[in-house]
Amino acid sequence: MFILIIIFLMLTGIAIGYLLRSRNTHIIRHIITVLIWSLLFLLGTEVGTNHSIINGLQTIGLKALTITAFSVLGSSAAAWLLWKYILQTDKKGRKRQ
Repeated sequence: MFILIIIFLMLTGIAIGYLLRSRNTHIIRHIITVLIWSLLFLLGTEVGTNHSIINGLQTIGLKALTITAFSVLGSSAAAWLLWKYILQTDKKGRKRQ
């Protein structure tokens, strides 16, 4: 049942976004950014108060740190390349001059 609620909320958001696509929704971007930062802060607070996670940080080791670092670097590089590609093409898929 929980998954159906998530799917319904997602589809409702898509429908509302489709209906509002011709309006200026600049303020929504700022609200989304603040909400994401708030969620990340709350996640960090939850992890910080979990004693089993904090006590297990010493046993994670160098491998986990290396995998995390390369995952972040790879994701950032892929996002940057995609952004560069998107900026170079217009809506019809042709390269800008």
